[in-house]
Amino acid sequence: MDARSGMDEINVCPPLGRTAALGLQHLLVMYAGAVTVPLIVGGALKLPAEQIAMLINADLLCCGLISILQSLGIGKWIGIRLPVMMGVSYAGIAPMIAIAYSPGLGLPGLYGAIIGAGLLCLLLVPLIIRALPLFPPLVTGSTLLALGTSLLGVAITWAGGGYGAADFGHPFYISVAALVLVVTLLVARFGRGFLANIAILIGIAAGTLVAVLFGDVHFSGVEATPWVAMVRPFQFGMPTFDPVAIITMALVVVITMVESIGLFFSLGEILGRKISRDEFTRGLRADALGATIGGVFNTFPYTSYAQNIGLVGITGVRSRYVCVAAGIFLIMLGLLPKLAHLVASIPHYVLGGAAIAMFGMVAGSGVRILQSVDFRHNRHNTLILAISLGVGMIPTMSPKFFSAFPDFMTPLLHSGVLLTVITAMLLNVLFNGARQLQQEDSATPSARGDAPAAPLAPQSHQSH
Repeated sequence: MDARSGMDEINVCPPLGRTAALGLQHLLVMYAGAVTVPLIVGGALKLPAEQIAMLINADLLCCGLISILQSLGIGKWIGIRLPVMMGVSYAGIAPMIAIAYSPGLGLPGLYGAIIGAGLLCLLLVPLIIRALPLFPPLVTGSTLLALGTSLLGVAITWAGGGYGAADFGHPFYISVAALVLVVTLLVARFGRGFLANIAILIGIAAGTLVAVLFGDVHFSGVEATPWVAMVRPFQFGMPTFDPVAIITMALVVVITMVESIGLFFSLGEILGRKISRDEFTRGLRADALGATIGGVFNTFPYTSYAQNIGLVGITGVRSRYVCVAAGIFLIMLGLLPKLAHLVASIPHYVLGGAAIAMFGMVAGSGVRILQSVDFRHNRHNTLILAISLGVGMIPTMSPKFFSAFPDFMTPLLHSGVLLTVITAMLLNVLFNGARQLQQEDSATPSARGDAPAAPLAPQSHQSH
């Protein structure tokens, strides 16, 4: 497929019914991840149930708003205008809990830090963009491979029953997860047209039906849940701004932006097109602005969701308007808690079967990017990949490995993505050398693996 036809697909809205179904599919694959962070943070802070519900509603609303910002865009300044869904980042859980527990800060201090961090990182976007030449195929591929592999741990945990499940690993959970995966693969393989596009949705529907038949889907509490609940800014009080807390959360937002850079590269591979510097800039601005919006509405920093990018790869549906539709559905769920309660009733093990395929697609994108790296004639590249993956997998393989280090280092040391990126960049510079950023901007990938990735090459202006 040439770049022109790919752009046409991205900017064409399918018929309304098809767009709605495909948008619903995007919503279902990200829902569990989107509501997990407010559940964890709210539980850790011992908030009452009604306030945790408030966090979830606000989170869903912001997921929808920021996804629309990212995929639809505002003018020429905000939004990558590609099929991207935005959800709460896991990177900030530990520092957010620590800030909220700090004397004199609490939730107003936490949300002030998130707002301030988003604004600060919005100013830092040009600096981050100038560092893009430090992301050649070797660094990008290593990062995506580490990210996808670590996320597979989340998918497998879901497939086993979910975090904290008393009967984790029950054969029923694993069987239903396997059923979801098998149905998804069969529909993707033998389905035609629109049917193949909604393979994940059909797989989730099949798994949910089995769970319902076995009485494992519970709708208790739906009746007592109100139909409409407004999400108001600053529901926990006016924010306060502490410099140390803002810097801590700024590091978290930078981590989410680094994750987004890798995932944008992955999306470019899936779409078969180059992501321009301007698109990177607009996408990262949406990330930073998303944190500020999250702080205003009492939620958290946001980042591009890997499972939805994996979904684009599985279904082949490239239209960004599908993600706009998913964003509208998320806003509806945020304002209509009864509907959100019904979606939340889908068991984690059902979603786990689909997540294995979607997170695997992210790792697969990393492998595809690494195919452009010369491992045969440059033995250093293999060493860089090996060490980067090893360091990046530390938080996944041994979560307590860095537990004795100072708390302020938690955002760095507990992010496998950031550890992989930093290690790969430093080793690539050490072994393959570095060029002036101005030269890198116009260079093409070389056999050595130290040139910038193809998506960074300057492109002619394209209309959106």
